[in-house]
Amino acid sequence: MIIAIDGPAGAGKSSVAQGAARALGLAYIDTGALYRAVGLAVIRGGGDPAREEDVLARLPGIELEVRYAKDGTQLVFLGEEDVSEAVRTPEASRASSDVAKLPAVRAFLLELQRDLARARDSILDGRDIGTVVIPNADVKIFLTASPEERARRRWLELQSKGIEDSYGDVLAAVIARDEQDTTRGAAPLKRAEDALLLDSTGMNLEQSVQAVIALINKTRGNQS
Repeated sequence: MIIAIDGPAGAGKSSVAQGAARALGLAYIDTGALYRAVGLAVIRGGGDPAREEDVLARLPGIELEVRYAKDGTQLVFLGEEDVSEAVRTPEASRASSDVAKLPAVRAFLLELQRDLARARDSILDGRDIGTVVIPNADVKIFLTASPEERARRRWLELQSKGIEDSYGDVLAAVIARDEQDTTRGAAPLKRAEDALLLDSTGMNLEQSVQAVIALINKTRGNQS
């Protein structure tokens, strides 16, 4: 059983997918964290994630691994360092958007994502899971929300971590990220033709999780 959840930045895909996976007894695979890790590795290696030549020069040396904690939480490692928290910074987020535009990076991560999905019943979230990574996923959901709602959620998350970005700056970043993700040449963000649409604007996390679970159960019931 493979469930693909795609959608724009800040839609709550990771939190919702984690909640649904926990409730359904499935593994959760956060593919966005892999791109963030690549971007972080480029930065730490002294490169500029926005410069293709910098990324390509450092890509072969990136040792990326996914492990799971005892409670099932996904952990991302660069070499032997756990960077699961480090990849959540605004800097890593911006870097992931830059590197995700490159076909070489997407190819670098493609088989890793597929191997993770094949290994267990799982929920994957990202921006091209249902269109490129696992086009034959059992259930596909496109999770979205208005830019203002997504910016508000991200701003509150940053505030809770002591990061004092303004709401206006976060909203501008969300809008810019949408433009980048939907217009990039390599696997642009789009809703798969057979993906179910869920707009979570106005929903809290628990409501969003329950809505996703309802869609999954309904689809599985129709397939049986």
